[in-house]
Amino acid sequence: MKKYLLGIDAGTSACKVAVFDRNGKVVEAANADYPIYYPYPGWVEQNPEDWWMAICKATKELFARGNVSPSDIQGIGIDGQSWSAIPIDDKGNVLANTPIWLDTRCQDICTELNAKIGADDIFQLTGNSLQPTYTTAKILWYERNLPKLYPRIYKILQANSFIAYRLTGAITHDMSQGYGVHCFNMRTGRWDEEMCRKLGIPFAFLPELVPSHAVVGEVHEKAAKESGLAPGIPVVAGALDAACGTLGAGVIDVGETQEQGGQAGGMSICMDEYIADPRLILGYHAIPGHWLLQGGTTGGGGVMRWLEKEFGAYEREEGKKLGKSSLARFNDLAGAVPVGSDGLTFLPYMAGERSPIWNPHAKGVYYGLDFNKTKGHFIRAAMEGVAFALKHNLDVAKEAGAEVKILRAMGGAANSLLWTQIKSDICNVPIVVPSSDTATTLGAVILAGVGTGMYSSFKEAVALTVIEKRRHTPNLENQGTYAYNYKIYLELYRNLKVMMTNGKEGR
Repeated sequence: MKKYLLGIDAGTSACKVAVFDRNGKVVEAANADYPIYYPYPGWVEQNPEDWWMAICKATKELFARGNVSPSDIQGIGIDGQSWSAIPIDDKGNVLANTPIWLDTRCQDICTELNAKIGADDIFQLTGNSLQPTYTTAKILWYERNLPKLYPRIYKILQANSFIAYRLTGAITHDMSQGYGVHCFNMRTGRWDEEMCRKLGIPFAFLPELVPSHAVVGEVHEKAAKESGLAPGIPVVAGALDAACGTLGAGVIDVGETQEQGGQAGGMSICMDEYIADPRLILGYHAIPGHWLLQGGTTGGGGVMRWLEKEFGAYEREEGKKLGKSSLARFNDLAGAVPVGSDGLTFLPYMAGERSPIWNPHAKGVYYGLDFNKTKGHFIRAAMEGVAFALKHNLDVAKEAGAEVKILRAMGGAANSLLWTQIKSDICNVPIVVPSSDTATTLGAVILAGVGTGMYSSFKEAVALTVIEKRRHTPNLENQGTYAYNYKIYLELYRNLKVMMTNGKEGR
């Protein structure tokens, strides 16, 4: 009998389901997408039932190929996007779409609570500033705007805990997702009832906190029928996608840092002590006894997907003739443009911005246009702008006392040698790219492997599954140009902030 682990990645635009062997090799994989809804300005939401249906579709497709049997699966790990607020009733029915991490509708609630309770008091308990993208204010938004729904709420779930519930019936909240609710004590790893009272969040809404690798239950008959999985497979709680991606990139020791190149951008620094800064994000790692000091930006691989969707029709057709993807053609165009994009600078604030400026009203900007600029300039400037956002977070982390010596890259953007080199040059740190293109799903699988005993420890799991594929070192010849453009990048936001916010809150 074969022994495999299955990972479920409930991302922002699609789910990924992959089966791994014990050595971290992908045996079989399938994807399925789902919609994102933008009903009003600042609103960005999804239906969690769409996630579940997509996961079931992908899982059935995976097994239908015949290379893996449901009985081969020894454990299931789950990762999910951050800062959901999924309201379920006492029968497990989803009561409303959840605002996702891109949603900024709750700025007024955050402003009110920061004034009423004290922004510093909230930060001192939770290690995070209160922002509209987090889960906290979304719960209160339900109370104020959905008065008929609110009394029916039994629990508030996160993305991975919702999938775990659909699989097992267990209602939990893993430690790595605790930071999304501002009554989570970041030092003790427990809910704080007094802060719940101050915020106005019923303590009963909060599920039991469990370690990310804890087995929370087994696949029940109904879930097995819907997904094609075998009943009785152990399921672990899972974790935040960034935490799983950090684990899947091999970051388990103090000082190691993941660089995220998925839909969003950012970084996660592994620490064994509490270090917080209100400009950054602090959460628990997926492995016990460690924190992650994170920078999360809205501008990541999603910027390139947007450019390709809106301006890549020619490259899509040309790519078919050449046997190359449209994104590979974009990479070629950007590579033909000089370092610094001939002065074209890009602010990647395509859905407001998270750390370190925390401005939901921030906007994307191209600065430095003239008739000499080409499509390649736009693409390369976007790559450089995303890298500047990464450097901005790394600089703030250094000020907080967490200096980074090396980055371990993950996500689709890491497949671009050019983009990875740009990040290395701009941030002036080496970047290691592990062999797995599915680092986030691998991290979920490692949690399942440790939780079910397939691995004796996280160290053993990482040693077996994470292998360095390539390494980028900073090109010192590019430092001057990038340093100059980075100053422009920072100054652009400083000068445009008032116009972007129009008197509203923003740093």
